[in-house]
Amino acid sequence: MVSKGPLLRLVTAINRRRMKLLMGLAFVAYVASVWGNFVNMRSLQENGDQKVESKIEEAVAPLREKIKDLEKRKRNVEHWIGHENFELINHDVVEPLYIEVDQIYHLASPASPPNYMYNPIKTLKTNTIGTLNMLGLAKRVGARLLLASTSEVYGDPEVHPQNEDYWGHVNPIGPRACYDEGKRVAETMCYAYMKQEGVEVRVARIFNTFGPRMHMNDGRVVSNFILQALQGEPLTVYGPGTQTRAFQYVSDLVNGLVALMNSNVSSPVNLGNPEEHTILEFAQLIKKLVGSGSEIQFLSEAQDDPQKRKPDIRKAKLLLGWEPVVPLEEGLNKAIHYFRKELEYQANNQYIPKPKPARMKKGRTRHN
Repeated sequence: MVSKGPLLRLVTAINRRRMKLLMGLAFVAYVASVWGNFVNMRSLQENGDQKVESKIEEAVAPLREKIKDLEKRKRNVEHWIGHENFELINHDVVEPLYIEVDQIYHLASPASPPNYMYNPIKTLKTNTIGTLNMLGLAKRVGARLLLASTSEVYGDPEVHPQNEDYWGHVNPIGPRACYDEGKRVAETMCYAYMKQEGVEVRVARIFNTFGPRMHMNDGRVVSNFILQALQGEPLTVYGPGTQTRAFQYVSDLVNGLVALMNSNVSSPVNLGNPEEHTILEFAQLIKKLVGSGSEIQFLSEAQDDPQKRKPDIRKAKLLLGWEPVVPLEEGLNKAIHYFRKELEYQANNQYIPKPKPARMKKGRTRHN
């Protein structure tokens, strides 16, 4: 019988040798890795292709943009800070919200094509799960909910102008579908909750809106044209510029939303300005109002870009007593003044915003 003492000493000695060997191999691997990294770093620096500094800057730049955007959005509401009837809650509607309210204006969703196509799944979640959460909140507390729907539910319309009875002409799998169909199913959810759970709902189909405090580089046609004209850059028109749009000033929209919320109208209502312009006419108008010498640059036409857009607002006039009152040029002058002041502020803070380019889909560009 072998005693345990010598056996343990033998095993310990073998383990020591193994440990030394493993440590030696690890050290060799470490040296090889460091040397390889050193050679690679040196090669990168010598070639000047991908310096570490440029990589760091590349990673930090988007974060810097987001910080600037957050600062901008804070300034949009800073004049309300301290008001007894104002409270700002930072919350994602995809998660349930538990508060006590009487009315819910559900406006949550990216609305410009570059933004809603950047993350189509998030756009869909916001308009579906987010809407379910807001309807759930309305049901729990007995609140009335107003859904900010959109003229995009009409798609590329075959009826002109568009009234609320028109079912639309939408591509359910196109690049705009995440937003178009997201809003269409949000409307369906509202009326399902109304019929099954007795929730009071209001649905506003909002047409193109502009005004002060809109995001300067969100990629929408108004912000793009004004920013480009103020900075002396070409105004980018997608396609021939014959597509039509109808633009309303933000204060008119707010008045319409409040009127709809406090009405007895539960069916969808168009809120927009029926004054129709082509995109090219609109670009020329902004050039004139800014006093810009910018050229107009024509780019590729976009897939599924609606060719005509004009609201029929007879229902809003009849049932809400509402119609737009701010003339287009007056509203544009206010927006241009705001953008000019904002550019001065950004320049003083060493940040110059650029219009967000239209998101490419299969080699094609778009605008709204």
